[in-house]
Amino acid sequence: MIKQRKIELLAPAKNMECGIEAINHGADAVYIGAPKFGARAAAGNSLEDITALVAHAHLYNARIYVTVNTILKEEELAETEKMIWDLYRAGVDALIVQDMGITRLNLPPIPLHASTQMDNRTPEKVRFLAEAGFRQVVLARELSLQEISHIHKACPEVPLEVFVHGALCVSYSGQCYVSQACFGRSANRGECAQFCRLPFSLVDADGKVIVRDKHLLSLKDLNQSDILEELLDAGATSLKIEGRLKDVSYVKNVTAAYRQKLDAIFTRRKEYARASSGTCNYTFRPQLDKSFSRGFTHYFLHGRSEEIFSFDTPKSLGEEMGTMKEQRGNYLTVAGLKSFNNGDGVCYIDEQGRLQGFRINRVDGNKLYPAGEMPRIRPRTVLYRNYDQEFEKLLARKSSERKISVSLLLADTAFGFALTVTDEDDNSVTLSFPYQKEPARTPQADNLRTQLSKLGNTPFEAGILADNRSPETNSAIEIRFSDNWFLPASVVADWRRQAVDKLVTVRRINYRQEVVVWKPTTHAFPLPGTSSKTTTSATSLTYLGNVMNTRAASFYADHGIATVAPAYEKQSVPGAVLMFCKHCLRYSMGWCPTYQKGRSLYREPYCLQGTDGKRFRLEFDCKNCQMKVYAE
Repeated sequence: MIKQRKIELLAPAKNMECGIEAINHGADAVYIGAPKFGARAAAGNSLEDITALVAHAHLYNARIYVTVNTILKEEELAETEKMIWDLYRAGVDALIVQDMGITRLNLPPIPLHASTQMDNRTPEKVRFLAEAGFRQVVLARELSLQEISHIHKACPEVPLEVFVHGALCVSYSGQCYVSQACFGRSANRGECAQFCRLPFSLVDADGKVIVRDKHLLSLKDLNQSDILEELLDAGATSLKIEGRLKDVSYVKNVTAAYRQKLDAIFTRRKEYARASSGTCNYTFRPQLDKSFSRGFTHYFLHGRSEEIFSFDTPKSLGEEMGTMKEQRGNYLTVAGLKSFNNGDGVCYIDEQGRLQGFRINRVDGNKLYPAGEMPRIRPRTVLYRNYDQEFEKLLARKSSERKISVSLLLADTAFGFALTVTDEDDNSVTLSFPYQKEPARTPQADNLRTQLSKLGNTPFEAGILADNRSPETNSAIEIRFSDNWFLPASVVADWRRQAVDKLVTVRRINYRQEVVVWKPTTHAFPLPGTSSKTTTSATSLTYLGNVMNTRAASFYADHGIATVAPAYEKQSVPGAVLMFCKHCLRYSMGWCPTYQKGRSLYREPYCLQGTDGKRFRLEFDCKNCQMKVYAE
């Protein structure tokens, strides 16, 4: 018997609608913002909506995680505690948190997951969090496959959550203070101003402009869809799609794409299994390049590469379609294998390296007639489709049904009949119905099976279950009568409805939430660092600890920290590093002394200069393979 590890596909939800569609399109779990104190201030949700989402998810044995992953002010702790109890009563399965002060509140027995905002990138940090009571740890996006495997081998019992798709932060999560420094909007408080998507010039120590007005901190979007099996083998348990601010069509398309990829793996690799119930039937073909993206990257999963950044634009490029062949009058001709549709959005990079675009009014073969003013495009310019009108129409409608397999058995009894319905998770109900038996003139079995199979608007579909199959018919619907009894279709339909309603109730009753009682601990907190070889117990914590309240400070004190500095948001730190980046501009320019042995003609230190004149000094920490950004 192969021991299976359940693998969780974790999808984002901006709101209840997105969350329900994520479940319908194959998510095993959904993460959604709390009414307050989630790391996306613009994505809060009401308790009523979260409660409704929980009810829908639990029917499929899917889980709902709520983000409460900002750092908290002292005066917000009492409100947070009350909100957590409300979320627990709503049936939420876990909270994703950053602030250790939450662990010192009067908590219900709800699991806590360690947010990536905690900067989780070493085995020591992951082990510390697990021993403190965290049930799942969200790893830093920057980790390589080897580093993930190393953490898993060191902490095999800890479920590891890794990002597989979506936007990338250029700084290590939880270690970015530039938005607070420049705009008074803290990324650790859910108010990131997207500083990294702005244009900058790269200037050397002599004032020479190396690169002018490019998006030098803007990264492509993550896409690990073709290497999911490698992530599973490295030890990932939860595969996370980024996008709590994305619209519902993004959630539908991306969730469905990853669901199909994972199910194909599970068919071959029996040691892995899905973490929820039901099978999805889609009315469209999921295609990742049709949803928002800045181009795709594996980031650092296989080490450094030159394909991680998107210097020309921080906006979505979409799907590469072909090249511009020529312009004539009011149309342009395209050379490519893919065809456009009326109403599509088209974009391209112009001769100055700027993103331009237009909407198609009409398509005639390979001729495009733009709406409005005719764009001037150089021949052989690559054209992208960043809005596919026909694809969006498909997603605007009902695009997936998720059904739980059931078998049905209708049998006669001494006093009438009994209907048994059993689902794929071995939940079963049997209802007995007193009824006068009457022999039929014609065979009834086929008619009865047809009537019992009409499960259309329910969460169920008739499917053959391994332990509940009729050997005579090889069907999920079995008729076991001692005679050819007649039953009116309306009676059978009513019995079927009652049994299905009862099975829904049984599934809800049998759903088991994890119960975790938080217990105080005192084991030593590991010194933050990038290398596990040098990580030892810490005795002090700088502003990088993001401590904003006394409860968090007391947590660290109990774990061996003698001095705790306040969070950057609470007390500005002169000369502080504002961003810690694995992305390195020296590497991007071909001048990395470690990997490329290249040599720059420009004198350091380099600065990033914004269009508003603000300058940010760059420091290259080759020992830890990082680029640090300082305010100048």
